[in-house]
Amino acid sequence: MSGYSLIAMLIGVLLPSFLIAVVAVRFVRQAAERMGLLDKPGARKVHTTPVPLGGGLGIWAGVLGTLAIGSCVVGILFHFPTLREAPVLRDLLPDAITSNLSGLYGKLVEIWVIAGCGTVLMLLGLADDRRGIPWWLRLGVEFAVAIFCVYWQGLQLTAYIDLPWLTGVLSVLWIVALINSFNMLDNMDGLSGGVAAISASMLAIMLLTSNNPNSAQPQLFVAAMLLILVGALLGFLVHNWPPAKIFMGDAGSYFIGFWIAISTLLATYTGYQGSQPHAVLAPLFVMAIPLYDMLSVIWIRLREGRSPFEGDKRHFSHRLVDLGMSKRQAVLTIYLATATCSLNALILPRVDFIGAILLVIGTGLVLGLVGVLESVGSSS
Repeated sequence: MSGYSLIAMLIGVLLPSFLIAVVAVRFVRQAAERMGLLDKPGARKVHTTPVPLGGGLGIWAGVLGTLAIGSCVVGILFHFPTLREAPVLRDLLPDAITSNLSGLYGKLVEIWVIAGCGTVLMLLGLADDRRGIPWWLRLGVEFAVAIFCVYWQGLQLTAYIDLPWLTGVLSVLWIVALINSFNMLDNMDGLSGGVAAISASMLAIMLLTSNNPNSAQPQLFVAAMLLILVGALLGFLVHNWPPAKIFMGDAGSYFIGFWIAISTLLATYTGYQGSQPHAVLAPLFVMAIPLYDMLSVIWIRLREGRSPFEGDKRHFSHRLVDLGMSKRQAVLTIYLATATCSLNALILPRVDFIGAILLVIGTGLVLGLVGVLESVGSSS
C-alpha cells in the first residue's frame, strides 16, 4: 500500500467516525437526564456527583454512521464503473479502494450482520444502564450473540486446532470474555475507551504492516473496521477525558468489546503450517491487560466468597490509586502497560520461535509487575 493510499484510508475512516461520535456524545450528554441515563454516586463509585451515562451511544453512532457512509460510497462506485473512472475521482481514490472494490462490496452484508449483532449488545447495555438487568440475562444474551456469530456466520479464531468443536467453543468464550473485560475495565475516566483505542490501533497497524499469508495483501477490511472504532473512541474521549463529562456505560463497553473480538476473529495471523504459527497469539498480547484485570478481579471476588458479577473497587486501576497515584496517573500507567504488551504483538509475526518465547516472557513480566503493584496495594 502506498503512502498516499494509507493516508487516504486513515482520513476516510478515522475522521467521519470521530466527528459523528463527538456530535452524538454531546447530544447524549444534553439529553441524558431525560433519557434516564445518570450515574449517581455510590459505595463502589469513584465520582462524587451525578454524571451522564450513554456515551456508548455516541461510539455506536460513530461506527455505524461511518459504515453507512462507506457502504454508500462502495455501492455507488461498484454499480457505476464509469463514475470511478472519471479523471477527478480516479486521482482522488486510493488504490486500496479501486483494487479491492469488488471484495469490499461482497463483504457489505457480512459487516452489517456484525453491526446488527453489535447493536443488540449496545441496546442490552443501554437497558442495563437505565434500569439494571440481572447478570444471568446479560450473560445469556452475550452468549447467544457470540454463538450466532461463531456458528451461523462462521467467525472463528485462527487457531489451526484439529478439533473444530474446540475452536468454536474457544471463539464463543473469546467474544464473551472481551465484552466483559472492557465492561469491567470501565471504572475510571478515560480508562476503557483509551485502552480500547490503543488495542484497536495496534491491531490495525499489525494488519496493515503484515500481509495476509493467504493473499499476500494487507488486511484492509479488518483494519478499517478497527480504525473506524478508534475514530469513534477518540470522539468519545473528547468528552470522557478526566474529569469526565459523560461515561460510556454498559452500552459502550459491550459494543467495543464485541467489535474488537469480532475483528480479531476476522483477521488471519498465519497460514496453515506456516513458518510463524506463534503469530496466532497476537490478540492475546494486545488484550493482555484487559483480560488480566477481568480474571484477577473475578478471582478476588470468588476467593472472598462474593459473586464475580458484584462490582467493587478491586481493579488494577483502584490498586494504583491506593498506592498514592492520582486517577489520571493510574489511567496513564495502564495505557503504557497496554501499549507495551501490544508492541509485542506487532513484533510477533516477524520473529522465529525463540523470539516468540522471549516476547511471551516479556509480556509475562509486564503482567508480573501488575501483580506486584496489586499486592503492594492490598498489603498496605
